[in-house]
Amino acid sequence: MQLGLINSAWVQAQQPTVFGLRKTKEIGFDCVDIFVDPLEVDAVERRLIRRECERLELPIVSIACVAVGLVDFNASVRRFHVDRVKAYLDLAYEYDAKNVLLVLGEYIWNREVIAPEEQWSFGVETLRTIGDHAAKLGVSIALELEPFPLSLLNSVDTMVRFIDECDHPAVKANIDISHLVLGGVRPEELRRLKGKAIHVHISDCDGKVHGDLPPGRGVVPFDAYLAELKQLEIPGAISIELEYSPEPSRIVEWVTEAYRETDLLMRRHGLRG
Repeated sequence: MQLGLINSAWVQAQQPTVFGLRKTKEIGFDCVDIFVDPLEVDAVERRLIRRECERLELPIVSIACVAVGLVDFNASVRRFHVDRVKAYLDLAYEYDAKNVLLVLGEYIWNREVIAPEEQWSFGVETLRTIGDHAAKLGVSIALELEPFPLSLLNSVDTMVRFIDECDHPAVKANIDISHLVLGGVRPEELRRLKGKAIHVHISDCDGKVHGDLPPGRGVVPFDAYLAELKQLEIPGAISIELEYSPEPSRIVEWVTEAYRETDLLMRRHGLRG
């Protein structure tokens, strides 16, 4: 597998796009995930990202998208978010990316008023529509498991059920290791995602609340999860996800530490390369 970085680490530290991409390559990453909204980025920045990645020989593997409106009870809102995700898929195609990483959304009003089954069906319906667009472009959708009580996809059970109900070759799963820990997902449960998972996020956390830290700064038992991950034989990338650095002025050290520790973990389990 390749080792990548989600470039939001640089964005959150208020670093320019070119600086972040060049440092990503300099530190040693194989590829990059881009956090950019195609409805907000201007034409100059859009082209800059592609040209700089091509110049650096730093392939873009994934583009991250949060589209919680895909399960909204208003049809007009769902239509807007379907079109918005299609724009992400178009950008992924333009960048030769493999997938769009998609955060689906949550049940509203504490799963009351609107039946949870209805919101679930909205999600399946919209993902089938988006999946058709993805398939035409040769791009996949990687659904993220979110470790929050009201998230539609917050366990291996819900992820497997959702992908099976979508029954679409372009709709697959992303594995986020710190999210698994926060969601109480045991390492052996990953076996159920064989053939369904196409992308991986890695970071550490304190085991209590969401907080993407460099591996080694929290309590995640990486060896157990990476041993199971190796058996899945995912042909994609493991991308480091870092939240806001406590010292933005030292973001280079923060990212370098995360790279070093993740590289060691991947090599120990025969996952790098």
